[in-house]
Amino acid sequence: MIRLDSRQPVPAAMRGAIVALGNFDGFHLGHQAVVGEAVRWARAEGRPAIIATFDPHPVRYFTPQAEPFRLTTLDQRQDLFAAAGADAMLVIHFGADVAGMAASEWIEQALVGHLGAAGVVTGEDFTFGKGRSGNAQVLASEGPRFGLTARAVGPVTLEGEIVSSSRIRDALKSGDCEAATRLLTRPFAMRGTVQHGDKVGRTINFPTANLDIGMYLRPRYGIYAVTGRLADGQVLKGAANLGIRPTFDPPKELLEPHFFDFSGDLYGQEIEVAFHHFLRPEAKFDGLDALVAQMALDCDEARRLLG
Repeated sequence: MIRLDSRQPVPAAMRGAIVALGNFDGFHLGHQAVVGEAVRWARAEGRPAIIATFDPHPVRYFTPQAEPFRLTTLDQRQDLFAAAGADAMLVIHFGADVAGMAASEWIEQALVGHLGAAGVVTGEDFTFGKGRSGNAQVLASEGPRFGLTARAVGPVTLEGEIVSSSRIRDALKSGDCEAATRLLTRPFAMRGTVQHGDKVGRTINFPTANLDIGMYLRPRYGIYAVTGRLADGQVLKGAANLGIRPTFDPPKELLEPHFFDFSGDLYGQEIEVAFHHFLRPEAKFDGLDALVAQMALDCDEARRLLG
């Protein structure tokens, strides 16, 4: 799996590809259906399979003041796309030039001219081009003029409702990790580099690995049963606080996982923390003794839930 940049020439070996085109932020069941169709088509014709994603997300370009909403980073998407069978991830840098392209320019210049795509797969509701003038129907009708064949994949439903990134975000904002996991086919996870904190956790026998939340969506603040995947592939079970730590002053927004039966040094390492179960909301305690007592109960519950 290689990463391609929309601002750079496409290697000759990647031209003639079948392209899955979309945001694919959460890479949920619906996204997986689009990518699955592109990979099957590519394999049937002996072509490369490329997944194209946008960075920044178009919402961030058009509404820069929007609250953080990302479900994955580019690195996470690359790993997920590779596992789905893609040969390359194309990062389309979304700026004024991309936003201002007419749908026909998108097809002729971006998909066929620059990328050399032979086929493209989108969801039925995907839109592109200036003023969202392009969609699956435009690709199907206009693409053949430039030698491009298009396919569209219909919505995927689960439990009677269409699977969507907004549905996943709503579940996470309410603390419903189980629903998010079903829609994503895996637990929602944040990836980041462990940073130095105030080191209070180690003084009360609950050391934590502090992570900046960055541009991720903010799930419901509170305590979670989590697993952590380390750089070496080791997976640890734990409990994590996500929020502003109201017991401490000044408040500071962090993800702070405590991993059970682990005493190694994680500073500077990139780890990924997966959210399995919401335990309780954040709370402010009168002192460290009350906080420690509750943390012990939280860890017991997290151990039970994680089996």
